[in-house]
Amino acid sequence: MSESEPNLLYSDIEQELRAGVRELLAARCPWQSVLGRVENDAAEVTDLALWRELAAMGVAGLPIAEELGGAGATWRESSMVAEELGRAVAPVPFLGSAVLAASALTAVDADEEVRSLVSDLAEGRRTATLAVPLSTAPGSAFPALVRAGDRTLTGTVPGVVDALNADVLVVPAVGADGPGLHLVAAEETVRTPVVSLDLTRPLTEVRLAGAPAVAVASGDRAVGAVESALVAGAALLSAEQLGVAEWALRTTVDHLKERTQFGRPLGSFQALKHRLADLWVSISQARAVVRNAAGAVASGSPDAPLAAALAQAFVSGVAVTAAEEAVQMHGGIGFTWEHPVHLYLKRAKSASIALGTADRHRGRIAELVDLPPAP
Repeated sequence: MSESEPNLLYSDIEQELRAGVRELLAARCPWQSVLGRVENDAAEVTDLALWRELAAMGVAGLPIAEELGGAGATWRESSMVAEELGRAVAPVPFLGSAVLAASALTAVDADEEVRSLVSDLAEGRRTATLAVPLSTAPGSAFPALVRAGDRTLTGTVPGVVDALNADVLVVPAVGADGPGLHLVAAEETVRTPVVSLDLTRPLTEVRLAGAPAVAVASGDRAVGAVESALVAGAALLSAEQLGVAEWALRTTVDHLKERTQFGRPLGSFQALKHRLADLWVSISQARAVVRNAAGAVASGSPDAPLAAALAQAFVSGVAVTAAEEAVQMHGGIGFTWEHPVHLYLKRAKSASIALGTADRHRGRIAELVDLPPAP
């Protein structure tokens, strides 16, 4: 395989890491536990104790350099972890802290404060998130919801992921000198939970009223850092969606092998076999575009924005279809609160509009490959 060809396979090290993460999630994050957490107050949904255990395995700092406290791996390994977190609908701040915030911070000049924060994120001592609406897609204009003053920020950002329990917010803001990226202690902001379809991934409105801030990047550096974070986020989110789809297919197959009707397992009926086979093919295709996107982001390829857009445009629909098919093929029990499939359907539905809709990403693909506009 030449260096220019994407490697879509999993390495032995990735498979070992997968086994470790899956074992921990099976023990600490069964669906009964997730369901129990979403029935409580929104502030208690995120499992920070589980996150610290994952961080102790190196999960939080996989793509971060070893000298900054990370594991010195790449986004490929992080993508594989995202698959497992999606498979468990784990309520941990992986997307906000280990992907969006970490990616933005490692794209700026690392002064002592940034290095300290990145090290803490990698080791799970603190969590952070990028203060943009979760609907923000790669390729969007630089967020201008927050105004920068004299070392202060003012503005309101709706729908921020993983902000409710974060220690630090990485805030894009526009000031007299143009775009900038700033660090704000979360305790200096007013954070209000907002209703989210996916109860396992809380969203928060963040209000800053003259909040003290530390500038860490400005101008093109800040714009590039936010764009890098959004591209990495889109690529890693597609991996999580793949995990959701694989769980839905596996669980449905197991159910149809056990459930009988007219003296036969439901899975023996041809009509259901065809639907499952179609789903298996779609998931296999999804795995290829997810691995391609992870590899492109990991290598810093100029094709990373295109690969991430392609992954989001395709995998979003696959995850939603897989979850919907799981609900349908589980029959009546699939529509109950007591069965976990609704957690996966809500995760798939909400993820399909996070970091850009599939239509938005298809438009982005057309832009990136210079397709002429439709007549």
